[in-house]
Amino acid sequence: MESATEEVVAKNRLVGAKVNGRGELVELKFHNQNYRDMAPAELADAIVDVINRARDKMSDRVAELYKPLMPEGLDAHEAMKGNFDTRAMFERMGLPLPPQ
Repeated sequence: MESATEEVVAKNRLVGAKVNGRGELVELKFHNQNYRDMAPAELADAIVDVINRARDKMSDRVAELYKPLMPEGLDAHEAMKGNFDTRAMFERMGLPLPPQ
């Protein structure tokens, strides 16, 4: 995954973003000059959208790679997003934790 990248291009082909395996932006491309006619907020939204979609695409790729290594009952996608209950995971593994 160290050399992996994912790239997403906006539907209007205006801008593209490439992220690395850690989800860091490594390239931002403008495919034409149309951005000059856009309102600043519209351009910013387009840039944020392609970056977020590229990160989501990479996150899905990493989650699929780590899926076989995850404990039973733990969804790799949810774990990467931080959306899982660690207490419930340990209890499912037969390791009850003391009360909170």
